[in-house]
Amino acid sequence: MSLGPVMLDVVGKELTAEDIKRLKHPLVGGVILFSRNFESPSQLKELTSSIHNVRQPPLLIAVDHEGGRVQRFKEGFTLIPPMREFGKIWDSHPKKAKELSAEAGWILAAELRAHGVDFSFTPVLDMDYGESQVIGNRAFHIKSQAIHDLAYGLMSGLKRGGMPAVGKHFPGHGYVIADSHVAIPVDEREFDEIAQNDMQPFRQMIDDGIQAIMPAHVIYSKVDQKPAGFSPRWLQKILRERLGFDGVIFSDDLSMEGATVAGDVTTRALAALTAGCDMILLCNRPDLADELLAHLKWEMTGVSRARLARMHGARLPKDMNSLHENAEFVASVKRVGMVGKIEGELF
Repeated sequence: MSLGPVMLDVVGKELTAEDIKRLKHPLVGGVILFSRNFESPSQLKELTSSIHNVRQPPLLIAVDHEGGRVQRFKEGFTLIPPMREFGKIWDSHPKKAKELSAEAGWILAAELRAHGVDFSFTPVLDMDYGESQVIGNRAFHIKSQAIHDLAYGLMSGLKRGGMPAVGKHFPGHGYVIADSHVAIPVDEREFDEIAQNDMQPFRQMIDDGIQAIMPAHVIYSKVDQKPAGFSPRWLQKILRERLGFDGVIFSDDLSMEGATVAGDVTTRALAALTAGCDMILLCNRPDLADELLAHLKWEMTGVSRARLARMHGARLPKDMNSLHENAEFVASVKRVGMVGKIEGELF
């Protein structure tokens, strides 16, 4: 059974009969994990193994594990600093900041892969304009060159650890103040301003081969009245054709307030898929998941299937004991752990 276009979550720390039934549905292609799914490293490994054993090819397993306030697993994992801390180092030591971001990516990926997770939804490529209620220090910087340098470093580290990268939130979520989890943000800037600023890190990372991108649940009213994740203009005309992106497009969570403008959950899913998403996310609403799986009619293209297949993590990841016996890895953990604390020790 090939991977379907829907990524769902699971209820708790082990699979229930209801979870398994949903995950066996042909429309499902992946699982996103949250803090509620984590108790300990050993429990997480059992959970991811049980998810991968539900069907073949195994479902994709993802997590929002960026660092800072968005890190779902903490006990037994290295605490990754907010990405803005690497941006602060970039201001005076850009080469060292890029090296540290690469080390952070390696640590993040290697530890997640050791626990059966295929990829994390990172890096954030949004510009930090200083007013967003949801982006803030999740962003590397306000300068596009800094964002690109540090995101490229992080992507290189992720690859070393066996993970693809997912850039978000196209074409840029940092300018609007409202949080799309609880509101419907509107960015009223002209396209040219967005293209010359916010889109630059995405363009550069596409040129560097980033494997996946997630669009924002933001309406850019001078470009389209639909949020970017439901807009063929943004996803097909601009992202695919103008920027030449050929990787996976993941929708942001369709249960977020910013997605409700597209209608009921099935209508939202169809709108996102028709606009150009390869895979849609639906989180924290098992009732809506059941409704979606009962009503969605969608035939995936071979191109989308091939793109999703490339999101599986690299095989044969090292276990945590092996990582902790690796002197280079241990040294990287120490250096990344100092970011944002004792600057003098890093140089």
